Amino acid sequence: MAGPGHSVVRERTDPVSRVLRAALIAISLLFLTVILLVPVASVLGYAFSKGVDVYLRALSQHDTFAAIRLTLLTAAIVVPVNTVFGVAAAWAIAKFDFRGKQILITLIDLPFSVSPVIAGLVFVLLFGAQGWFGPWLRDNDIQIVFALPGIVLATLLVTFPYVARELIPIMQLQGREAEEAAVSLGAGGWTTFFRVTLPSIRWGLLYGVILCNARAMGEFGAVAVVSGHIRGLTNTMPLQAQVLYDEYDLVGAFAVASLLMLLALFTLIAKTIVEAFGARRRRVVLPRQPA
Repeated sequence: MAGPGHSVVRERTDPVSRVLRAALIAISLLFLTVILLVPVASVLGYAFSKGVDVYLRALSQHDTFAAIRLTLLTAAIVVPVNTVFGVAAAWAIAKFDFRGKQILITLIDLPFSVSPVIAGLVFVLLFGAQGWFGPWLRDNDIQIVFALPGIVLATLLVTFPYVARELIPIMQLQGREAEEAAVSLGAGGWTTFFRVTLPSIRWGLLYGVILCNARAMGEFGAVAVVSGHIRGLTNTMPLQAQVLYDEYDLVGAFAVASLLMLLALFTLIAKTIVEAFGARRRRVVLPRQPA
């Protein structure tokens, strides 16, 4: 005898539902094709339009290679710093009660609502030649704006929420019981973190690091303000792509853009793997509900 569940299945698979589902899928695929696939195909087409040799030669030019090196160096500095900050901030917010907690959460979310250009201008006003600390920096022969330190600071500002924002809900969901139990058994703070807290957040931490790295390598607005666009010195990959495009070097510009897309693809693959392992881990850890 058919139960009530069978009528629900029939209702969900009636012709109207199938047509609606097919229409939604078609609209989604059309949107992705126009917005994502066509631009990606155009970039790759221009990048390889004159052959692989010209493509590789464009990437090996001095200014372009310097931009690639600077982008990777900036990410190598920014990501570990933001990882340490994100873990510390998330641990403090999720595991402790203190005055100003809501203010700290608001400050962490601030880069999401502030234009990256404004973030770059902040450092120009602070460390530029006419900024608050400009005369002191000039007297001590220290250069921040239009140099690597300014690029790192601007990138830090726009990317620091990613790790923290990924970890805060995970730590809040886990609660404090495990840490309190470890402390009651005599474990110290570092032991509790490395033996109890870190294993339970490692997938969320890795996911936040991947997002932070992707944003650090692709940041344009804040870096454009503080870099000075000095070719071979302060141009990152996004800035170098714009410079080459403005000079009508389409092969060079789209070669750099294609390399950025390749890095984004690796990031997407890593993100997918992390999500899959994290979901499988949660299925293993969570107890089965009784039937």
